[in-house]
Amino acid sequence: MFLDELTPVVKELIEQPLAFFGGFVSGILRLNLDDDPVKTWLNQQTGYTSTNGSTTDESNTKSEGPQSITIE
Repeated sequence: MFLDELTPVVKELIEQPLAFFGGFVSGILRLNLDDDPVKTWLNQQTGYTSTNGSTTDESNTKSEGPQSITIE
């Protein structure tokens, strides 16, 4: 039962050990990938560009704020 839960973790560890331990260490050290030293190092190593998810969609201006609905 307990081994079924660990199977995906062990699979990722075997397939990509460097990426797994990199993510594990960054999680332990609570490194933010958007911080400047980590961000520039990632860009130099892999061409990784992080997005913060705060994109604004100007064409969707009617959805701002609360909306009223009617339920029959």
